[in-house]
Amino acid sequence: MRFPLSLTTSMTRYILKQNLTGVKKYPLVLMLEPLFKCNLHCTGCGRIREYADHMTEMLSVAECLDSMTECGAPVVSICGGEPLIYPEIGELVSKTVFDLKRHVYLCTNGVMLEKRISEGIFRPSSRFFINVHLDGMSANHDASVSRSGVWETAVAGIRVAVKEGFQVCTNTTLYRESQVDEIVELCNFLESLGVCSMMLAPAYPYTTFESEAADALFLHREETQERFRELEKRLRGKRLATTPLYMDFLTGRRKLPCAAWANPTRNVCGWKGPCYLLTDAHYASYAELLERTDWESLGPDGTDSRCTHCMMHCGFEPGAVLVSTKNPIQGLRTMLWQLGIF
Repeated sequence: MRFPLSLTTSMTRYILKQNLTGVKKYPLVLMLEPLFKCNLHCTGCGRIREYADHMTEMLSVAECLDSMTECGAPVVSICGGEPLIYPEIGELVSKTVFDLKRHVYLCTNGVMLEKRISEGIFRPSSRFFINVHLDGMSANHDASVSRSGVWETAVAGIRVAVKEGFQVCTNTTLYRESQVDEIVELCNFLESLGVCSMMLAPAYPYTTFESEAADALFLHREETQERFRELEKRLRGKRLATTPLYMDFLTGRRKLPCAAWANPTRNVCGWKGPCYLLTDAHYASYAELLERTDWESLGPDGTDSRCTHCMMHCGFEPGAVLVSTKNPIQGLRTMLWQLGIF
């Protein structure tokens, strides 16, 4: 199976409950940012630009747990910033996984991973994934994070985490300079380390980037589709976390709705709207985010021009999941993919 049975059954029960009770919009994954502070300054990161005035602020563990309860999503992605800098990260993960019984993806650049594991603050669990961000092999990844040696440090952390029995997955963002050959090499290498799944997604130009800088860094929609058509052929059979429907979308074979409301972001400023990438406002509650956001304006068929080239997983992967729950054929296809048959 591509994902633990506990994750599949938890998500399935949750979605069925929402559908049976007539709920139209509900969260699948909470994007929790307990802090914005980071130990890297990556070229493509919009957080360090957008939240420069909030770098010293943090959510308390209690605020984080309250947000999970309020939101109700069965999966929590703890991101940032660099969450391994967060002083109470061990307590936060433990209470989320073992007390609230949520599935956690801890998203890290890997710089502090080996150190944190050696401190014994985490326990392996089928509900706990360590998600390491790697945007290529060593030279290009280090260039993207503006520091040499980061790739080697992150890979050393992955090796230790796998050896200690943790589930390790990776997240790779494709930029204009990302080459198919290198991404294939990276995926082959990560599989050899024992990484359980690899997510690939196209980068998206935050509004904090000037147009010239954005054009130099980010792919347009047609370019993204071309890259992923080649990647799909060359990565067939690999442990990709990309669902079949989302891959159809990335390759241009089908349209998908943007379901940004299913991946809400909670950070020190509030509930970020309209989505993980775009910021028009911060709201006091998830309910207020749902009520006050014009969801119809988002996505490829919407009126918001900022969405023109966006194909990010945070909006369209949940869109793919929700489509598969309403289409029996696509639902079967997704199930076979989860079982490793498709």
